[in-house]
Amino acid sequence: MSDRQAAIEAEDEEALDPRRVAAILEAVEAGDALRLQELAEPLHAADVADLLEQIGPVDRRAFLSLYAAEIDGDILSEIDDSIREEVIEALPQDIVAEAVRELDTDDVVDILEDLEAPQQEKILEALEVADRVAVQQALSYPEYSAGRLMQREVVVAPEHWSVGEAIDFLRSSDHLPDQFYHVILIDPRMRPKGYVTLGRLLSSRRDVVLKDIVEDSFRTIEATDEESEVAYIFNQYHLISCPVVDENGKLVGVITIDDAMNVLDEEHEEDMLRLAGVGDDSSLSDGALATARQRLPWLVVNLFTASLSAIVISRFEGTIAAIVTLAALMPIVASTGGIAGTQSLAVAVRSLATRSLTSSNARRVVLRELGAGILNGLGLALILGLAGTLIFGDPKLGAVLGMAMICNQIVAALGGVLVPLTLNRMGLDPALASGTFVTTLTDVMGFLAFLGLATVILL
Repeated sequence: MSDRQAAIEAEDEEALDPRRVAAILEAVEAGDALRLQELAEPLHAADVADLLEQIGPVDRRAFLSLYAAEIDGDILSEIDDSIREEVIEALPQDIVAEAVRELDTDDVVDILEDLEAPQQEKILEALEVADRVAVQQALSYPEYSAGRLMQREVVVAPEHWSVGEAIDFLRSSDHLPDQFYHVILIDPRMRPKGYVTLGRLLSSRRDVVLKDIVEDSFRTIEATDEESEVAYIFNQYHLISCPVVDENGKLVGVITIDDAMNVLDEEHEEDMLRLAGVGDDSSLSDGALATARQRLPWLVVNLFTASLSAIVISRFEGTIAAIVTLAALMPIVASTGGIAGTQSLAVAVRSLATRSLTSSNARRVVLRELGAGILNGLGLALILGLAGTLIFGDPKLGAVLGMAMICNQIVAALGGVLVPLTLNRMGLDPALASGTFVTTLTDVMGFLAFLGLATVILL
């Protein structure tokens, strides 16, 4: 067997593919704990968490009853929030306690904040006193704040130390975090003054003073800052880790890039779900009732907004009755405008989330979208106008189609950027209701432009 073939087989042994999932479910159904352990043992903690999310509630409980002893802190921290409470309830308390003890404080906080108070107390009791105090203090910070996101395990050194002193300290310490990227330099009042990367530390001479090799990227985050602000800072300034300070500037923890990127991913996911009108916490593990409850409110809203289009159409009953062909052509104008509006909306919402769209460049962006809308409208008008003329043998109908398309493309382009900008200026989430507003706008204006022009030109 070649090295490449061996590598492929080894990779297959550790992959969560349909064959492995089917084999695991067979072992669960048979109650074969040894076979289940053999199949699940090579999997990464994230793959085990994915497996628990993919299978149904009954299989999930059966899996946990057979595999409980192998559930560790890494798996618990990877499990989706939507099923984490269910998983923890299904596990013996001693297993949960031992798993949580392995985690850094930020991961413990992430698990606890989604649980009910009785479960929180049981897990807190399992922690060592120092860890329990650290977690409770983190939970005292506002939800979705940097204080909830940070880990309390930090590596610090006085700024006057040399590289040699710092290395000797790290080698002799028994309580270093499992992962860290910087040594944070502090003054006597525990205020961070800079940080040194491990690479720079190990590549410098022992007599070099730490404060002479600090990184230019150093900055601090206040514990009360919002998570979204943390994610923006990490993404904007390409940070690996960042110290967190309290209101007095005293070091209280550190946030690492993996936590910041998780926040960024969650915000992107929330924006996508909100734009689609399915809530911001929808999950594949949700039941039919929960899924319907999340989606129904926006469907009801859309029902009322769609009635506006119906009202517009009803005003042109005479025109439609006189030229029945218009009824077949109306959806073309409206749906094309809806697609164009969604395109512009997606760009605007994403730009607002990354702060690349601001009040300083909003005018330029609006004008760009307007220009794009006009050009798209002209191109589509030419195609649709010619098609209408050739198919129906009526140049006037082709002209109506073309002009209506230009009007609706302009409305779609402007609506796609102005609606989220307006909501953002009002302090509302631009992803929350923009899709409904823009779709309604393009539908109403599309029908109004098409039927209005048809009434003036064709009758």
